[in-house]
Amino acid sequence: MIMASIMRLTLATIVVAGMMDSILAKEFRAAAAKVDVTPEGSETLWGYGDRAGPSTGVLDPLFAKVVVFEADSQRVAIVTLDLGRTFNGDGMREIRQRVNKAADVDEVFFCASHTHSGPVISDTYPESGRPEWEQIALTRISEAIEDAAARLVPAKIGVGYGETFIGHNRRRVEADGSVTMLWRNAGKEPTSPVDPRVGVLRLDDVDGDMIAVLVSYACHPVVLGPDNLEYSADFPGAMAAVVEPALGEEVVCLYVQGAAGDINPFFDKMALAEDGVKRMQETGQELGNEVVRVAKTITTVSPVNPSLSYTMDTLTFKSRWNVDKVLAMLKERMKPEVYDRYRDYLTSPLECPVTSLIINGDIAMMGMPGEPFTEFATAYRARSPVEHSFFVGYANGYNGYFPTISAAVSGGYGADTVVARAEVGAGEQMVDRAIIQHYELLGRLQPVPSN
Repeated sequence: MIMASIMRLTLATIVVAGMMDSILAKEFRAAAAKVDVTPEGSETLWGYGDRAGPSTGVLDPLFAKVVVFEADSQRVAIVTLDLGRTFNGDGMREIRQRVNKAADVDEVFFCASHTHSGPVISDTYPESGRPEWEQIALTRISEAIEDAAARLVPAKIGVGYGETFIGHNRRRVEADGSVTMLWRNAGKEPTSPVDPRVGVLRLDDVDGDMIAVLVSYACHPVVLGPDNLEYSADFPGAMAAVVEPALGEEVVCLYVQGAAGDINPFFDKMALAEDGVKRMQETGQELGNEVVRVAKTITTVSPVNPSLSYTMDTLTFKSRWNVDKVLAMLKERMKPEVYDRYRDYLTSPLECPVTSLIINGDIAMMGMPGEPFTEFATAYRARSPVEHSFFVGYANGYNGYFPTISAAVSGGYGADTVVARAEVGAGEQMVDRAIIQHYELLGRLQPVPSN
């Protein structure tokens, strides 16, 4: 009799435990963290070939910001970086492997803001190995992901949209079809195409206290010019410095760069003597004010059927150029250290990861590994089967510029210059791949035919 009672009690315990596991598995949870990854030493700065020297100090800190989602026994982290590009494949792989083992994080989606006032990151390392600052950053980011994963709480989620114009399309197509470059547009002359949409994803805990906001916008962070030798996140950092205290000191504001390949800020490459720092802060303030306004209007909800779906496919493209001829030309024109970077940069074939993340079936992100022209984002959103869709540039790698086919024909910087190194049509193929991924993740494309 006693044994039977024990068995019934044990069975009941197992059933209750199983029910609790089922409930927890269906719960949507999230947490956020941020960590300073500013190099302590003086590093060569990303983005401008005519800088006078390496960094001399810190104007504002460079952060890596993290949000970890959990649903249906899956964990996915998004990591935004105040850097010119994401880390190379080895660096990202090191983080993914560590947090998978230490924190059960299944996938990590990396994206960079593309600030031109951060340290250079290369695809290959010198004989001396990975730079010390980069190794420190990789460790800190891993720890931040692990910290967020350890603090996951039941969460609510919502999306809202706004609009602001802080930039312009820098390729001006003339009446005869030729292209001139409109680098700076202080008079705010209307240009086309541009993507002024401000997308905001808000995360709250179940009590309604805000955890994080993820901001999607498309504009090159190049308000500061080559005479600035101090580390800076440029306007995305100034934007976050407005948003975080306005929404709560514990709120983490992540900036997800959009399709900014041909979009410049109105106040482009402002010299320090032209009040470059002030212009950068004003640009960030304008975007930040709109983010705060939108975030406060969003109603967050607990998902009825929480889920996370993630996939990444690598597409291989040929180089657009005759690499030997291009390198011979560049060797005559560039400083040796700059030429060395381009020698690695122009290698072929190019392996380009295309990434899709779908959250709860109604929020999607697609990632392209470089600098896409803005029309790719609007085309993606128009074709996506997911209600709220965010295009992410500079994601999970860096393979230069991706112009549209029409832009590659008409020309201009990033369209028919050495920085556009992938074969023409690569961007269109990656958008196609992401749309297919979305349908597959939603279960609307099957691996076997219906008949």
